Amino acid sequence: MLWIFYALIKTGEDLLITINAAGIVIESIYIILYFVYAPKKAKLFTAKIMLGLNVGFFGLILLVTLLLFKGDKRVVALGWICVGFSVSVFVAPLSIIKRVIQTRSVEYMPFSLSLSLTLSAVVWFLYGLLIKDKYVALPNILGFTFGVVQMALYMFYMNKTPVAEGKEAGTKLPAEADEHVVNIAKLSPALQEKNREVHPFTEIGIPMRNCGAMAGPANRDTVGFANHSPAVGVV
Repeated sequence: MLWIFYALIKTGEDLLITINAAGIVIESIYIILYFVYAPKKAKLFTAKIMLGLNVGFFGLILLVTLLLFKGDKRVVALGWICVGFSVSVFVAPLSIIKRVIQTRSVEYMPFSLSLSLTLSAVVWFLYGLLIKDKYVALPNILGFTFGVVQMALYMFYMNKTPVAEGKEAGTKLPAEADEHVVNIAKLSPALQEKNREVHPFTEIGIPMRNCGAMAGPANRDTVGFANHSPAVGVV
């Protein structure tokens, strides 16, 4: 949309209008298919982005360039805006490059896509030089650079064994923590056995005959029970 607007303002840029009109049609089909199959939450998020960028931000660019700039200044302003967005398109694959390095897998970076990006950048760079339009030529230098980097990474990792994401982040406790857990486990049975030891009162220095003397009238039933039951003490 921006490149078509730039070509219309500059005039005489029929090729820019043609290729970007085709691009709008292809990307619209892509977005429609995305809305058909994407989850509801993703659809809402994408709709907000489209409204914000394709309607709000693009409309703001139209107003600013048409109202605040005239003649060649308008072309210059639009040209640099187009360069900024083109650079962002070429920088976007950096996230894929990072993922390829982390996973040692080229699954998310097809070679045909990288090759097409590189060839397209070369052709548009040459076209920009021929028509002496730096706004067309400059971003494609970056596109060519990233295209070559992607193809080099593909050749380097194509035969590597992939590494699952998050594999290195295990759940094993550190060695020191393991040692503490083992020590507690060793001590637990001893503590439980000690708590379960039972001894007669006589072993702890309380003769059976003194129970009645220590008990008052209110405790006769308890004393009688003690006299007829084995007296035990829990330590």
